[in-house]
Amino acid sequence: MISYCTNVHPAEDVEGIVAQLERYALPVRERLGADKLGVGLWLSAPVARGLADDPQARKAFRAELDARGLSVYTLNAFPYGGFHDEVVKHAVYRPEWTQSERAAYTIDCVTVLSDLLAEDATYGSISTLPLAWREPWSEHDDHSAAVAFEQVVRAIRATGDRPIRLAVEPEPGCVLDTVADALGWLSGRVDPEYVGLCLDTCHLAVSFADPAETLKAIAESEVDIVKVQASAALHVEKPAEAREALAAFAEPRYLHQVRELSGGAVHKADDLPEAWRELPGEGPWRVHFHMPLHQAPAAPLATTTDVLRAVAAGLPGEPHIEVETYTWSVLPDAGDLVGGIAAELEWAQANLVSEGVSA
Repeated sequence: MISYCTNVHPAEDVEGIVAQLERYALPVRERLGADKLGVGLWLSAPVARGLADDPQARKAFRAELDARGLSVYTLNAFPYGGFHDEVVKHAVYRPEWTQSERAAYTIDCVTVLSDLLAEDATYGSISTLPLAWREPWSEHDDHSAAVAFEQVVRAIRATGDRPIRLAVEPEPGCVLDTVADALGWLSGRVDPEYVGLCLDTCHLAVSFADPAETLKAIAESEVDIVKVQASAALHVEKPAEAREALAAFAEPRYLHQVRELSGGAVHKADDLPEAWRELPGEGPWRVHFHMPLHQAPAAPLATTTDVLRAVAAGLPGEPHIEVETYTWSVLPDAGDLVGGIAAELEWAQANLVSEGVSA
């Protein structure tokens, strides 16, 4: 089952979540002509806490999902809250994995997912942030984060027959910036039965990592791909010729890290406005801006769906697939959200399932 991630919707209470599922997810399912639609739920920390504390509330929420033909295989527990605030930027990385609030939130999500998990799911997955923004970070922080992961694993072990697995999502600019960073940190530090990798293909593309080599490195490690976030980055072959086109994507809500491949190296800027000052501008840029999978922007801009296709072609097993274009509210000329989500899911079905990803 391919799911779409509901962090595109701003609701941060159960009533609002149900209302937005009614407004968007139900018509998406109907437009696709599907009996069931996978939704990767995003629950803010207060919502997760309230549901975790109240079994009857979980039962009622499950009934609302079932009534609309919505199936849950995965949760996105990266944003803690306020994901649609006027300015998010670095706040999305807080609390860090060194802070008790992060483990508590994740454990609440484990409790909730155990009761929401679709009947045909072999496991449930929860994606989470790559420890923290890159600085400050110390060896003591490494130890504190590892202890926090073990707390979550203990909670997972107590949930029942079908396992819940935590999926750590490397992201440019964070402590675990790349897949290689994540493999190095996770290996030997966490229980691989319960903690693995969330492979976000936008983030992978931004890092200019080779998809085949990345999949080979993962296969040779003890870390599994638990979840794939099917996403595409913004690609600019000649940034000097695309300044005006890129200006429309330099919006104030989210952080849009930029990487340039030139001179045999990957050069880094932490946000799109800074890239013009800090990068050489001599090679292609990739921008951390989740782009709709089904449509290409006007030249001279492009997207990295080729990276997503390459990953899909080489995926081992059947990890959860979640389409995560959370940027609809800040996209230039975004258009109809129901139509956009449905079109993305149709694209994913046509382009990913045929490459070996299970529907």
